[in-house]
Amino acid sequence: MNARYRCFRRASGVFYLEDTTTHQQSSLKTRDKHEAARLTHARNEAHLQPQLNRRIAQAYLAAGDPQALTRTWQDVMEAAVQLKSGANQVRWATAIREPALLGLGKVPLLETQADHLLKALHQGTVSTNVYLRRLHNFALDMSWLPWPVIPKRQWPAVRFKAKRAITWEEHQRIVTREPNLERRAYYELIWHLGGAQGDMANLRASDIDWERQTISFFRQKTRELSLLRFGESMAAILRQLPSVGPLFPYLRTVRANDRATEFHQRCVGLGIQGVSLHSYRYAWAERARVAGMPERFAMEALGHNSKAVHHAYSRRALVQVPSLEEYEQSAAAKVVPMARAAVGA
Repeated sequence: MNARYRCFRRASGVFYLEDTTTHQQSSLKTRDKHEAARLTHARNEAHLQPQLNRRIAQAYLAAGDPQALTRTWQDVMEAAVQLKSGANQVRWATAIREPALLGLGKVPLLETQADHLLKALHQGTVSTNVYLRRLHNFALDMSWLPWPVIPKRQWPAVRFKAKRAITWEEHQRIVTREPNLERRAYYELIWHLGGAQGDMANLRASDIDWERQTISFFRQKTRELSLLRFGESMAAILRQLPSVGPLFPYLRTVRANDRATEFHQRCVGLGIQGVSLHSYRYAWAERARVAGMPERFAMEALGHNSKAVHHAYSRRALVQVPSLEEYEQSAAAKVVPMARAAVGA
């Protein structure tokens, strides 16, 4: 291996060090030839040892995994996408096409430096931060990375934009102005169920149990079963929909992004800002919190990992606490006085 640094003497008699890769020069601050040689040798040894250690580690890894030396971040991305399914796979396929991640794709996995990932994080968005973390952890779990490139505690915090629930007034303005009957019923159903837009669009008439007044479906994202009771208001909406087959024949064929765009266009036309179809989930969770529904029921309805439930039940939903006097009066009204036993009986 060629030495990276060489020394030379200038006309002043002082020895200088030159990096043969970058051609940068710096003074060794000595006129002694032997001292300059020792300093140059030390600098070359300091540079050589990390490279030698890396090559030894690569040799050991290649013995157990022949692809270790050629595997790139693009290979990691493609493997991660292949392990997903349904809508989740579509989201991953879209995420790895971000410009920040495309630039990282050609970097060999075992030659990755923290600067490579930090550059991608700086160039990307919140989504880049989320998916790059998952790719990094995926490579670690698969033993394709021998150690973390960025320690867990040093990853930049994921900061999503503030989200809010859609209000009843805003919902009423949207459905009142909506001329398409199928789309209007779709918005009404999301208001009552709080489901994800894809799950609601794919509901079928066979998912409804009219005898028990329940509706059930598997969530596309988690494959969890959701079983919900419905009241008369929702029953009236369901009766307007097809009695066989898909409840929303057209909307189920539309891409999620297109459904979101159509909803956004209606909000823009009404001057409603800061809401999306996902805002219906936040609205449902906040209504459940205010109504006093136990958190476990809300989690069953929206999913145990739902951020909407977390936000509503932690700090966002405003609940008016009744007075203690009202509770005492209510408790006293429920007490049934017991007849005293006759003395001597």
